[in-house]
Amino acid sequence: MADRGRVALIPPRYGDDVVGGAEVVIRQAAHGLAARGWDVEVLTTCARSHYTWKNEYTPGTFTDGEVTVRRFPVLLGRSGARRQFLDRQVQLGLPLTADLQWEWLNSHFRVPELYHHLLAHADGFRALVFSPYLFWTTVVGATVAPERTVVIPCLHDEPMAYLDLVRPVLGQVAQVWFMSDPEHDLAHRVGPVAARHPVTAEGVVVPESYDPQGFRDRHGLHRPFVLFAGRREEHKGWLELLAAFEHAVTGLGVDLDLVSFGAGWVGPRPAIASRVVDLGFLSQDEVGHAYAAAAAYIQPSKMESFSRTVMEAWLAGTPVVANAGSEVVRWHCDRSGAGVCYRDTAELAHYLALVADRPELLAAVGSRGRRYVVSNYTWDLALDRMEAALEAMP
Repeated sequence: MADRGRVALIPPRYGDDVVGGAEVVIRQAAHGLAARGWDVEVLTTCARSHYTWKNEYTPGTFTDGEVTVRRFPVLLGRSGARRQFLDRQVQLGLPLTADLQWEWLNSHFRVPELYHHLLAHADGFRALVFSPYLFWTTVVGATVAPERTVVIPCLHDEPMAYLDLVRPVLGQVAQVWFMSDPEHDLAHRVGPVAARHPVTAEGVVVPESYDPQGFRDRHGLHRPFVLFAGRREEHKGWLELLAAFEHAVTGLGVDLDLVSFGAGWVGPRPAIASRVVDLGFLSQDEVGHAYAAAAAYIQPSKMESFSRTVMEAWLAGTPVVANAGSEVVRWHCDRSGAGVCYRDTAELAHYLALVADRPELLAAVGSRGRRYVVSNYTWDLALDRMEAALEAMP
């Protein structure tokens, strides 16, 4: 296959054991573009965990299939009271000087060797594709060659998006690729956006088959369950989900388990501890079976730019119960007719009761999801859109 050109993809973390939506998109896009004849390099860090940012991978150059991977060591920033103070100022949306904004960004981590590599080699690539928007790798890296820079922001409506240091990341680069129409609309509310900013969306791998009963047997899951996947942390809605599940079980007598896999763990209270199952990290081969085995998938996060997990659930024909506070997921549910949205924990608890008591009602809703995903979000479709954008680069 003829070489289509050199492209660098620059995520803060990369690997088949890395949990994170943007990181999964970059890895799958890298392999998809390489299979279509692009010369793809991934420039990334040695970090695996977004909680610690410690160097866990070996630095150097490696291959991941047809993709070249170059890893650079992370230099950790300051910790303690000063960083906590800056984090709180940012999260509260309080005004910060430019110097304080940069101090905040640098207080988490820096990757100077990656920056110097970009300075030396950026002109050898047709495009430098950074994602997501709010990490040192993107904010600093996008300044090296903005005329050939693409940003996949994975933007959320959060205080960090309104920082002055973020404005050039969206407004002063060659292209911005959005994952959904609501994310595109949010970016225009936040500030200036690059002249070329297509909604490329992303793709979802379609499993060849599903084995729901085998999954239940392998993991000892003998009770019907609802599923959550991803990062189990407060801003992803995990605590809200636990509260609603406790109300459903102890107050409404719901006979379901809550099963989750991914990163992070905030344990449930004793009243429901025996009904909440942590599967940890699952291989990609096992992920599809998890969705197919679930009675419903719960998406409690408001902070979504696409929501890959919702798509994976719908591919398996599994209904979705989602937080109405996420404009993106509500948009997908409205377009597909394959999900329902709740407004608060009490309403979520009653949806959980519906899952347990009348599973056939939501199952009929979930059956529409696969058609929606296959029609809009396969990797063939997403890569067509990404290639058209790349070919428009000067």
